[in-house]
Amino acid sequence: MTLSIIIVDDDIVCRSMLQDIIDECGIGEVLGMAEGGMEGTRMILKSRPDVVLIDLLMPDQDGIETIRQLKNSGYNGKFIMISQVENKDMVGEAYQKRIEFFIHKPINRVEVEHVLSKVNEQWKYERYVSEIKQSLAKLDIGEFSAVRKERKVRDVVKTILVDLGIVGEIGSKDIVALMMYAIEERQVTSFPSLKELYEAVAHTYKQGQKDVEKESKAIEQRIRRTIMAALNNMASIGLTDYSNPKFEYYAPLYFDFQDVRMKMKVMDEEQQPDKGKVNIKKFLQVLYMETLEKLNS
Repeated sequence: MTLSIIIVDDDIVCRSMLQDIIDECGIGEVLGMAEGGMEGTRMILKSRPDVVLIDLLMPDQDGIETIRQLKNSGYNGKFIMISQVENKDMVGEAYQKRIEFFIHKPINRVEVEHVLSKVNEQWKYERYVSEIKQSLAKLDIGEFSAVRKERKVRDVVKTILVDLGIVGEIGSKDIVALMMYAIEERQVTSFPSLKELYEAVAHTYKQGQKDVEKESKAIEQRIRRTIMAALNNMASIGLTDYSNPKFEYYAPLYFDFQDVRMKMKVMDEEQQPDKGKVNIKKFLQVLYMETLEKLNS
């Protein structure tokens, strides 16, 4: 299944070049092309493509405003920004709108194919996670319990943590304990709140309620540091080899891709390391779903 794409750009030559490249590389199918932001908005809301290639600067309505309107109207597809503007403020604003990919003008065939390939991979991973979630919602617990005996949660989780390069981190023990509780003890196919997870694991470490509250906070901090270590590992792999299978699989699946890109930028430019940020809930939810999927495979 290929990506469905709409191109929004006031430059007819640019639109034509992009369509030719997309048709020839076979990654996607162009559903339509618009000359401006307002026309593009109507077309996108009607066709609901997987991906929108959109120019940053257009006479009637710029790309950032168009994206804002589309998101407010409930469109959840992916955006690729097309621009020759090097203004850091405008690029920063685009990233705030969750634009993860840029194509620079003048159009370069290799860059377009590379960016579309990355977007396609990310789109596949998100569909994969969505399909797992839907399957789990339909999964019969009694049937799953029998399957689960064949493979232990601990073994599956540790294998994934090894791939992420964090099995030796202190918080990896907490992550394993969280997954064991969520899957083996709760006996339901829904992801619990982080508060419930932290407190449940803390109870296995401490007895008094006061100690549990303190330990819950300690668990959260250990897990945050461990997930940050995984992000650092993925960013380092990406800088060395952007096409590395581990990077291509784990980076967009477990992390917000803009966080990965920012970490790679810091490393590449040898900037002073900052604390950075990670989405703990997303990481643990994806780990939960992937563990269930592997147990059931």
